[in-house]
Amino acid sequence: MTSAPSSALRAHSFNAAAAQYAANRPSYPPALLDSVERLAGRPLAGARVVDVGAGTGIATALLAERGAHVVAVEPGAGMAEQFRRTLPRVPVVRGDGNALPLADGYADLITYAQAWHWTDQERSVPEVLRVLRPGGALALWWNITDPETPWLDEQSERIARCLGAVDDARHTADRTRTSTSELTTALDFHRDRLRWSRRVPLDTHLANLGTHSAFLVIEAERTAAFLADERAELLKVFPDATVEERYVVDLLVAIRPSSD
Repeated sequence: MTSAPSSALRAHSFNAAAAQYAANRPSYPPALLDSVERLAGRPLAGARVVDVGAGTGIATALLAERGAHVVAVEPGAGMAEQFRRTLPRVPVVRGDGNALPLADGYADLITYAQAWHWTDQERSVPEVLRVLRPGGALALWWNITDPETPWLDEQSERIARCLGAVDDARHTADRTRTSTSELTTALDFHRDRLRWSRRVPLDTHLANLGTHSAFLVIEAERTAAFLADERAELLKVFPDATVEERYVVDLLVAIRPSSD
């Protein structure tokens, strides 16, 4: 029996698909950053923000547009290269959440967009506490496909049959509850959930699916075959070849105490 791909292999699988990732992955609704500011207790404008696992810069761009002074941290060479093409004026340094390349007390806010689950919490939690200034905040968030959308449930079942397991995107909420358990004892912890959607061409939706790590680590022929079959299935639901993707953003914000 073939063993399942390791977490490290899946984490680094994005590097070969960085351009496809940048072009097709969804962004986040403006209301998300409003919630981050509310739960963090300060505006993003003027804040020193560290965006960890920044990828191609999808979340970084939104933070910078709000006036934050952002330093991006990205472990992957391919993703960092794409980031520099997309956001040439925003500094990006190679590193990850297990060993942040930043000074003690540097950040007002540390963000992880779609990235916290790739860290080793025994190392990343102490790093958060080290790099955050007293009173600073940690914000974690994920786009999760909306579980109340019937066609997405049906797609999830097809993905499960193809991969032998349910795609990670449908079970992030459970994983985040587990991965943040250590934070609840160290930080003041809050949660918000925001629904939103985007309408995209069918090709964009399929290309987005193809950037999920579960597909990136299997044979290209197997992925291509699944996406061809998926195109036929989705044309039954969206005959005009325009797909409405529905998401729930799962947001968690933790405040570092002002004094230990």
